[in-house]
Amino acid sequence: MLKVDVITAFPEMIDQALGASIVGRARKAGILKLGFVNPRDFTTDKHKTIDDRPYGGGPGMLMMAEPLHQAIKKVRKKTSVVILTSPRGQTFSQQLAKKLAKKRHLIFVCGHYEGIDARIYPEVDLEVSLGDFILTGGELATCAMIDAVTRLRPGTFKKDGVTSSESFEENLLEAPQYTRPEVWRGKRVPAVLLGGNHKEIEKWKHEQALALTKKLRPDLLCKASPKQGTVKKKKTSTKK
Repeated sequence: MLKVDVITAFPEMIDQALGASIVGRARKAGILKLGFVNPRDFTTDKHKTIDDRPYGGGPGMLMMAEPLHQAIKKVRKKTSVVILTSPRGQTFSQQLAKKLAKKRHLIFVCGHYEGIDARIYPEVDLEVSLGDFILTGGELATCAMIDAVTRLRPGTFKKDGVTSSESFEENLLEAPQYTRPEVWRGKRVPAVLLGGNHKEIEKWKHEQALALTKKLRPDLLCKASPKQGTVKKKKTSTKK
């Protein structure tokens, strides 16, 4: 079982989003145990204030240190990995999802407003961003990451191997796929997929994946495995 605690002032955003489909079923099956900690529960004023103006001026409000510190402290264990959603963090990827899927306990701290008090950063193990854009809060980013991690956990899918041939495996995009009918609006399913020759099918899929990656995401080819025939080393001359 993967235990995930989310520190957020808006738990309903995540609870509802992850209550349906595959992740929802994983929760019901006990593969994912999702909990929430609201930093407002650790405030001392009647308004349950968790944000304040930044020192030195500037627009917007910052999340205060003490409520976040207490929220993290409540759920953190020796095996926990504390992840902060942050625009300055490393970009989330399938490779990072695989690493996190092997952990026993994840704690997501959802940034909000203009960010958090900088004194909280030492309590965070990992800062992660979905990309070079800004959201109003980290809740949607957290949903995406929990979804990506959960689907990699054993038992989430009924069939084994579902996640082993998807996009970004071996740093290639997934080959095109087709379903019935065989002919749709004059467009036919490639004949190789209908022949039953699995060796030829796998060859075709790899060629298509390589071509698609070259067209849409050529940056991935720099990371692709030479074993898969996706990278060719240039010969260097020793002559002067």
